Amino acid sequence: MKPIYLSPPDVGELERRLLLEAFDSNWIAPLGHHVDAFEREFASAVGVPHAVALSSGTAALHLSLLALGVERGDDVLTSTLTFAATANAIAYVDATPVFIDVSPDTWTIDADLLEEELASRARRGRVPGAVIAVDLYGQCCDYDRLGAVCDRYGAALIEDAAEALGASCRTRPAGSFGECAAFSFNGNKIITTSSGGMLVSRNKRVVERARHLSNQARDDAPHYEHSEIGYNYRLSNLLAAVGRAQLKNLPDKVARRRAINRAYREALGHYAGVSFMPEADYGRSNGWLTCLTVDPTAFGASREDIRRRLQSMHIESRPVWKPMHLQPVYRQCHVRGGAVAARLFETGLCLPSGSGLSPSDQAYVIEAIDRVHRFAWSPSTQWMAHA
Repeated sequence: MKPIYLSPPDVGELERRLLLEAFDSNWIAPLGHHVDAFEREFASAVGVPHAVALSSGTAALHLSLLALGVERGDDVLTSTLTFAATANAIAYVDATPVFIDVSPDTWTIDADLLEEELASRARRGRVPGAVIAVDLYGQCCDYDRLGAVCDRYGAALIEDAAEALGASCRTRPAGSFGECAAFSFNGNKIITTSSGGMLVSRNKRVVERARHLSNQARDDAPHYEHSEIGYNYRLSNLLAAVGRAQLKNLPDKVARRRAINRAYREALGHYAGVSFMPEADYGRSNGWLTCLTVDPTAFGASREDIRRRLQSMHIESRPVWKPMHLQPVYRQCHVRGGAVAARLFETGLCLPSGSGLSPSDQAYVIEAIDRVHRFAWSPSTQWMAHA
């Protein structure tokens, strides 16, 4: 049987046609018609005026921090439940990550704990260089609350929307909050350019600063003149062509992933011990990945029992992000809270959720999980469930 992957690319004839068009134009380098058009179309899709296409979401986070003036010695507050790129970008600018736990109600950064940390710092006269809020697994943070907290303490807010394209917070789309936002087009994201990212902002200065740095910080001169250190972070015209085609089908991809999420909930939500990542009442998730948690006592088997069973059946699944404060490289960093994220990591599992997942493949995944449950509670194996 062919493997069922967690979130594979979903591409079609339009992507192929635009890619060949870009190839035939001979604009292969990181500039050209498709790059310019992708930036315009993407900015329009997320409701902001300015965007710069980049080589990765990590590059977008890195340049966001640089464009906002974060530097060596600064602290940057962020969610502990995130992919390493969020924290790594902070380290790239020689700043120090400070991790904040997540809310059990949304799995995104806990606004109460963030306010406690900012208030503590205000009393000590130590305002952070920035706050990076992470839109997790396709769900936006509560930006009404976070924006008010950051404004109160004078902290610049960056939106890590790498996983959230097509999601919304109240009436506004992901990527339209804070000083700027970063997106990823990695192969597993809701739209992909194979690799790539985008930095967006309402502030033209932020985007133009990032654009300058992304092009090796080349000065305006007929020769190669450099007054500061820059980076090779631009997106190629070929990949931008793929991105344009993917963006046109974004609403369909979101609708498909949300339908997959609903089907998992309907099929598995009645099992004792199984809970799904809550969808916040203030927004609409893009359904990037469907995540559940497993109470082994109630379900009869652990998250790892399920994951290993799926693996044996050629089904890819993955634990939710390991919190950054538990990662060896960041264990020396300060964390406020952390127990919620740690518990989600121990019990949480991401299921195959790609927009190209067929109903029969999803049924196969559901049946595999059902087998784990039936085996755990069969008379001959009940002793195992309580061992």
